[in-house]
Amino acid sequence: MNTYRKTSIIVGLLFIIGTVAGISSGVVTGPVLGESDYLAAVAANESSMVLGALLILVMGFPLAMIPVMMFPIFRKYNEPLALGAVVFRGVLEAVTYMVLATCWLLLIPVGQGFVNAGAADASTFQALGILITKTGYWTEHILALVFTIGALMLYWLFFKTKLIPNWLSLWGFIGAILYFAAPVLNLFDPQHPALSLGVKWGNLMAPLAIQEMVFALWMIIKGFNPSATEYSLKKIR
Repeated sequence: MNTYRKTSIIVGLLFIIGTVAGISSGVVTGPVLGESDYLAAVAANESSMVLGALLILVMGFPLAMIPVMMFPIFRKYNEPLALGAVVFRGVLEAVTYMVLATCWLLLIPVGQGFVNAGAADASTFQALGILITKTGYWTEHILALVFTIGALMLYWLFFKTKLIPNWLSLWGFIGAILYFAAPVLNLFDPQHPALSLGVKWGNLMAPLAIQEMVFALWMIIKGFNPSATEYSLKKIR
């Protein structure tokens, strides 16, 4: 039973570490990328972009570890679905985080080239900057889709295993459906707004964002349902 308690605490901490790192990344890079002359701002704030990229990785890797930590438990109930959660919420999500971090790092040499270029070459660096930022924008949408597919698998497994209260797992499952709708609606929106809380369709991500913090605290403070872990131990034996 101590193993289950340790797992629940680690999962809760991974959620918090990933969320705090993600928010911090936006705080660090947001003002730089929000400048009208963002390439010059990137060149002048290289350390901010490097830190933002590192924070994206600090966000992605802990979150990718959550389905890995849960796999030994979930596989006793539904191994294909548990493996699917590892693939989507683990492997694919980690890959998209790495692509996003790479985009921010690539902006640094492009920004420096833009600042040092003459008027004749500036347009080339501007075109490269647009290409990289658009790649990052669409990567965020792919990340959101991959993330929510994995979240749907995780919370369905939590609901079926009764490891956490039904209201908490259903909240996560419904929140994941709404979260999934946000990037889809953004893709078809002619204005292509930012995929962020407080911005149009991005508000659909709020229920899951709140749920995952409640979930993380529940994992740390309460842990798994003892009767559900006893049932899991019986299945192992």
